[in-house]
Amino acid sequence: MDDYSGPPKSWPPLGLPQGSVRALLTLVVLAVVVSNLAQGRETDVLWVQALLVALAHYFATRRSVGLPAKVLARLEDEGVIPPERQPLFLPRYSIRFIIVATFVGLAVYLHREGKLFEPRTMTLLGMIFAYLFGALLRGFLQFLHRGRETPPHHLWADLRALAVLAVVIAAALPEFLNVPYRLPHELLAVALGLVLFYFGMR
Repeated sequence: MDDYSGPPKSWPPLGLPQGSVRALLTLVVLAVVVSNLAQGRETDVLWVQALLVALAHYFATRRSVGLPAKVLARLEDEGVIPPERQPLFLPRYSIRFIIVATFVGLAVYLHREGKLFEPRTMTLLGMIFAYLFGALLRGFLQFLHRGRETPPHHLWADLRALAVLAVVIAAALPEFLNVPYRLPHELLAVALGLVLFYFGMR
């Protein structure tokens, strides 16, 4: 089935597999943030926000119906569903692997240069790694539980939700009440890191 069959609005941008432009945009934003961190330059908050949105896209939970490979192939041959091609013609999960490997490599480089524990660097990397850790942990737990007929007990999920809510509400109350006391920057970073971890886990 040709990528350009069907109405024009369904044609893939630039003739590349679906998701390729998003992958390229993500890699460009990732390169800017990582380059600035590696060279000790200030990174505009807008670049960081764009990167977090891109991470949310690549590591978000996607609800889909699991079908056997033969059924998917038949549906593609019959034109019921479009053929699945990976972004930039790379193997599945390549972009996710590049993202994680890039940040791990950056952390190793900064550690060797003695810059890893600088406050600004620790805050930014800590927030990003909190989200990535939550997303990777979710994927690992889903892998462990796949094929089970009964879902895992929800007590752990409830306790995790209550803990994160308690921490974030404690951090937010001084902002709402406009009191002179505020959480120290380090504790605020931990609290907001927990938020990103929770979103990654979801």
